[in-house]
Amino acid sequence: MSCGNAWGDDLQEYACPSCGGNLDVTYDYELIRSLLELEPLFASGRTDIFRYLPFLPVADTDSAPLLKVGGTPLYHAVRLGKEAGLNMVYLKDDTGNPSSSFKDRASAIVLARARDTGARVIACASTGNAGSSMACLAAGVGLPCVIFVPEKAPPAKIAQLLIYGARVLAVRGSYDDARDLCLKVCGEKGWFNRNTGFNPFTREGKKTCSYEICEQLEWNPPDRVVVAAGDGNIISGIWKGMKDLHAAGLIDRLPRIDAAQAVGSSAISKTVHRLRDNGYVPAGDDWTGVSVERVEADTLADSISVDMPGDGLAAVRAVIESEGSAVTVSDEAILDAVRELAGLTGVFAEPSAAASWACLKQMSSENIVKSDDRIVCLISGNGLKDFSSARRVAGNPEVINPCPQDAFNAVARLGL
Repeated sequence: MSCGNAWGDDLQEYACPSCGGNLDVTYDYELIRSLLELEPLFASGRTDIFRYLPFLPVADTDSAPLLKVGGTPLYHAVRLGKEAGLNMVYLKDDTGNPSSSFKDRASAIVLARARDTGARVIACASTGNAGSSMACLAAGVGLPCVIFVPEKAPPAKIAQLLIYGARVLAVRGSYDDARDLCLKVCGEKGWFNRNTGFNPFTREGKKTCSYEICEQLEWNPPDRVVVAAGDGNIISGIWKGMKDLHAAGLIDRLPRIDAAQAVGSSAISKTVHRLRDNGYVPAGDDWTGVSVERVEADTLADSISVDMPGDGLAAVRAVIESEGSAVTVSDEAILDAVRELAGLTGVFAEPSAAASWACLKQMSSENIVKSDDRIVCLISGNGLKDFSSARRVAGNPEVINPCPQDAFNAVARLGL
């Protein structure tokens, strides 16, 4: 929220009653510190996001989803980093989550909250990943799920929604149109609304990625985390997670958080640059009067194609408060990044996820980062979710006859 007001834990609304902005869940960090002194954070023995229970808005794990969410690998991508003159590039690969997306982190916490409150239906608007994530986890516990998508969402993502048994409503319009319609229907029907940038508990799931990154780096945080930003909820979640760990004394400094966006969907980046160019300095937590610029989104990276980011202000705050950068790249650079990630690391990312690497390369070329900075690129979704985009840059196989000589000739042309 922008007004800085505080509310009790008995608040039943999704948005701030004062300013209408997105709410932020806070914790008793002194109590968490004392709990961590008594036993290790991971004493439960769980390997999913619920290992961080003291930092989560759920009382226990009884309402957790059937499937394991989180505990994804962090790779030191040496060959990839050399492409940009960087020695310490890491990939946080969230493509191995149940629905092949980072969004499972948010859906897991939202699902737990929905079950705790006795929700009979859960719904959300999505360009594909958030919806397929919610449908996937809801299927595991038998909770009915309704997903609103823009009609032009990638067919692979719509197929994933349907195979999980979700009721899918394809809206003739943009993601923003689908989001607004979902809000109205949920309000009228009393459904539990998972909408990104509206339900405050989505951020509580996404912040767990920061916990894992720091734990995997032995509680020595990276210098920077590069995050592809659409609605802004992932980047605000990453910043929230880092601040949680710092407040609890588990890390001794905070990293910079960098927003990676497509040129055709750059509302967050435009706002960050406008504020910095005007010398804006917020008065503590009071960001009243700050508005995020609306754009007409046009990018092949559908998961970050948003006109007006639902959690845009929180994302802008994450970049500015962390002294990070907001970078935009072309669709062509994003497609090149898909190919480079796959060819140099074996990680197959969808375009929106590959935007983090594309933007890090640009940051290196502009000397925004140093060669020995320890930098984590978040890879948020699997390339099979948008196979047609990958096909555009993958090239074509060489067709040969089924005879040894043709094979030897082809191998020779390949220089092997």
